[in-house]
Amino acid sequence: MQTRIPCVLMRGGTSRGPYFLASDLPADPALRDAVLLAAMGSPHPMQVDGIGGARTLTSKVAIVSRSAAPGIDVDYLFAQVDVERAIVDTRPNCGNMLAGVGPFAIEAGLVPAREGETVVRILNVNTQTRVDAVVQTPGGAVTYEGMAEIPGVAGTAAPVMLRFRDVAGSKTGTMFPSGHRAEEIGGVRVTLIDGAMPMMMVPAAALGADVGAPPEALDADRALMARIEALRLEAGRRMGFGDVADSVLPKPCLVGPGPAGAHLAARYFTPHDCHRAMAVTGGITLAAASRTAGTVVAEAAGADPGEVVRIAHPSGVMEVPIGVEAGEVAWAGTLRTARRIFEGTLLIPRAVWPGHARLAAAAE
Repeated sequence: MQTRIPCVLMRGGTSRGPYFLASDLPADPALRDAVLLAAMGSPHPMQVDGIGGARTLTSKVAIVSRSAAPGIDVDYLFAQVDVERAIVDTRPNCGNMLAGVGPFAIEAGLVPAREGETVVRILNVNTQTRVDAVVQTPGGAVTYEGMAEIPGVAGTAAPVMLRFRDVAGSKTGTMFPSGHRAEEIGGVRVTLIDGAMPMMMVPAAALGADVGAPPEALDADRALMARIEALRLEAGRRMGFGDVADSVLPKPCLVGPGPAGAHLAARYFTPHDCHRAMAVTGGITLAAASRTAGTVVAEAAGADPGEVVRIAHPSGVMEVPIGVEAGEVAWAGTLRTARRIFEGTLLIPRAVWPGHARLAAAAE
């Protein structure tokens, strides 16, 4: 016997994973995590017994529910499921998966569609921050077809504009939790910043690394990866997260001057593999840091990038519109796309979760 769970598989930005209604999963966090591990096929390097894609970017989960918060439409809980370890981390956010939340919520009946486009007001439960997603709804229905392009995804699709209202202190409540815009760890000058994502930003040159190198080359440099991890562990302690050996926070990022057409070049880690493109939350945090004097990112960018920060990454260039008010970063936005890939019923071993009454009955 197996337990059947309604599920939608979606691509959100440059990530992919299952989207669930919270009501279709266990309320108990420990049992919920066990269900997610079974669903994705973790721990296993190929996730062969589940629907995970055997990489960090394809081992992500979005859990969505109608919100009780005033001025908010839906709550979004993100879960990063470790591929090779039995770990489910709900501390970070994922801006790429966030791109699918608006379309999913509308098609699940949580938010009524409007003619033309629909704004879905989302509370990211992980960080307790608000993001507005502008979803294309011609004729009062979600469309995934359009002419928007994003680096890291082939072809074109309907645009999903994400407007991040809170871009500072996503986990700690302050932009610079260590109290410094730049500091030294192990003789390396870094910036520890908590923007849309807690991050450790390191000039690539300080580690003898090439900020323009392909992700595969960086991943294969085991000495470099070990040094980045040693810095990250100390960064986590200084940022107030304690021992982060089993956490994906903070995310490391190598930075350097941008090539022609970009203000910055960056390589973002997730945290033990180099991202093949750029995380939305990572790009927003980089953009905010580039507009903040005294950070290693602002130094790499050189002159103030202005209202749109262009970040070169392995798959192209991300543009991040950003607003500064009274000397502080007030908001940031980015354009993503999403696609509904599969909808149906996910099956997991009954022993993991016999399921609530409706799902158990459906399994008989």
